[in-house]
Amino acid sequence: MDNFVYLSKERLIELENELKDLKTNGRKEMAEMIAEARSHGDLSENAEYDAAKDKQGLLELRISKLEELLSKARIIDTSQFSKDKVHILAKVKVKNLNNKKEYQYMLVSPEEADSEKGKISFTSPVGQSLMNKTIGDVTQVKVPAGIVKYEILSID
Repeated sequence: MDNFVYLSKERLIELENELKDLKTNGRKEMAEMIAEARSHGDLSENAEYDAAKDKQGLLELRISKLEELLSKARIIDTSQFSKDKVHILAKVKVKNLNNKKEYQYMLVSPEEADSEKGKISFTSPVGQSLMNKTIGDVTQVKVPAGIVKYEILSID
């Protein structure tokens, strides 16, 4: 398996903007916080200084993780995908045949998954069960609550 991270163009831009903000504003604010804490005297007994240094470590860790993620990022070009099969970045309307409710999911990379927004990872059990299916197909997937059957109603 490759080491690429597949992202939508929108998500790539969001991450690039976050990284730029952390490197400029985040580091500047952190330097000011450390300077303020340092001015309070003896560093060996200065809890504010220790907290600021810990915060700085977390900031630098986030910057490092974003840089690594962006170095592996590849934008997904959905124009190459068939419109009649479920693929990454497809919006899929399904009917849960167990409870008769309809749901809409967008299949995204694990890095973009956000269940509250209906974005599920194509590598998740539900995502994997939907991949490459067509309208009218019924798929079943094992979830913690048991086996769920989905019928594919539409693909956008």
